[in-house]
Amino acid sequence: MMGGRSWDDWIEEYSHAHEHPINRLTHSFGIPMIVLSILMIPACFFVSNLWMAAVGLFLIGWILQFIGHYFEGKPPEFMKDWRFLLVGTRWWLKKVVGVK
Repeated sequence: MMGGRSWDDWIEEYSHAHEHPINRLTHSFGIPMIVLSILMIPACFFVSNLWMAAVGLFLIGWILQFIGHYFEGKPPEFMKDWRFLLVGTRWWLKKVVGVK
């Protein structure tokens, strides 16, 4: 699935496209917001109106991503390869909690 490349290779490439401090900051907040919103989906079937919070987190998370890329001056990496959607989460985990 990862094209014969290691996670470290993917994260290294991702990091080079996210060097501007504002882009790194917006991704540090945006990525967990998006992930949390996706994880909330099953609970939305059982908790009324929770879907509004999930949608809000998802939209704000993506807005932060695109604001960051405006400052970076580069398009998001997932536009050239969808697998960077997974790499972004792994980059955040490595940055915050040291997951390899």
